[in-house]
Parts: sequence; structure tokens; C-alpha cells
Amino acid sequence: MTFFQSLLLGLVQGLTEFIPVSSTAHLILVPWLLGWTFDPNVEFVFNVLLQLGTTVAVIVYFWKDLLNIARAVITGLLQRQPFATFDARLGWLVVVATIPAVVLGLLLKKYVEGLHQQPVIVAVIMAGAAVLIFGSEYIGKRERGLEGLTWRDALFIGGAQALALLPGVSRSAATISGGLARNLERPAAARFSFLMSIPALTAASAVALKDLVELPNFTQYLPPLALGFVAAGVMGYACIHWLLGYLAKRPMYIFGWYRLIAGALCLLVYFVRGM
Repeated sequence: MTFFQSLLLGLVQGLTEFIPVSSTAHLILVPWLLGWTFDPNVEFVFNVLLQLGTTVAVIVYFWKDLLNIARAVITGLLQRQPFATFDARLGWLVVVATIPAVVLGLLLKKYVEGLHQQPVIVAVIMAGAAVLIFGSEYIGKRERGLEGLTWRDALFIGGAQALALLPGVSRSAATISGGLARNLERPAAARFSFLMSIPALTAASAVALKDLVELPNFTQYLPPLALGFVAAGVMGYACIHWLLGYLAKRPMYIFGWYRLIAGALCLLVYFVRGM
């Protein structure tokens, strides 16, 4: 993997991780469209480490919220009133929302991993998942903030997050759409989505670091990996800020239309190449 490839894919990861268009699909489809091939083991580790870059971005962006949540959870446990404050409840709701994806991820991992090697199926899934965006915008009443979030909401949104096990669905699209379907306001749904991303992305990145260290001569991969990591983090931070501002005033329809167009173009390329 060259420095240019690492930089480009890092920017792609940062741009698409939080915007609901599927970073996984883009990390699969962009190299496929450009004709790039990588060692499968290195490619998998690299892609997840790019997620570490965006994980750092979301932690840095929400560090005050995370600090308040951690303090509230610890204080609540010490005082034997774990749900006494909004921040404490929010922390536990993030935990609840994480459970469905963890359980289903362990059960279905071997069944979905093979899809990562099939760009055409990924393109179809990316386009098809536009229904989540259009559907949630249509049915959502957008009348509730995070203060009214319940454990039922968290389980529902967590179940929606499990859909992102399919490459092309997008964790952010699934969770934001899940929040809208539970009548959350768009910025509230996005904020909870970002907070939910931290446990999942951190766990995935920890596994990738372990896999990286186990690669033969892994140090040779560090310079390009570092460039991609930084690019993903910087772009991811900017996109979080942009998306929160965008959703405060506008619906998500544009991302649904993008999915349909991008998926259709990828399928067109596939059929043209096959002629």
C-alpha cells in the first residue's frame, strides 16, 4: 500500500464514517473502482485502523460529554442511584444500545465477512439501504430530545445498529434512522449515534491492533497506516461538526439519493467491465 493510497482511503473513511453513506462500502468500492489490490490480511487491518482514526475524532469532539457521562455513571454507582441524572442515564442507554450489535455480531460474523469480497453485492446493499433514510424521514415525527430517551428506544436503535453488520448499510445511517423512527429530533438522533459509535469502533480497533502486531514484519506497514489514520481522524472530526449543523436544519434525503446514484453507477461499471 502506497502513501497516496493510504491518504486517499483515510480521507474517504473520515468523510463517510459519520455521514450516513457507509464507510465500509466506500473502502470496498473505491479500491475496486480504481483497480487497486491489497493483501487481504493487511487490507482488513488497515480498514479497521482507519476506523480508529475516526474513533479518536468522535472522542475528541465529544470529550466533555464523555467526561460528564463517566463522572455521572461513577457517582451514581457510588451513591447507589445509577439513573439519578440525565448524563448517568445516557451512559447506561449507550450500553444498552450496544448490546444487540455485539450479540448479533458474534453470531453472524462468519456469515457476513464474505460479503466484503463481493463489491457488486455491497453496491446493491448500499443502494437498497436508502430505504432506511427515506422511511425514517417519512414516519419520524421529530419531536423528542435525548432527555426523553428510554431503554426501549435504546434497544430499538441498538437493533438498527446491528443492520450495519451488512457492508453497505452504514452504522450511522442505521442508528440515525432508528432514532428518527423513534421520533427523535435529527440532531438528537445523530448525537446518540455518535456516542454509540465509540464502544463499537473502539472494540473493533483493538482487535485490529492485535491482528496488526501479529502480521509478519508489521512495522513496514506503520508509515502508510499512520498517514491514513491521521487523515481519517481530521476528516472525521470535520464531518461530525458539519453533519450536526446540517441535520439541525435539513432532512437526510440527499444521502438516500446519493446511495441510489452511487450504487447504480457501481453496477453500471461492473456490467461495462464484463462486456
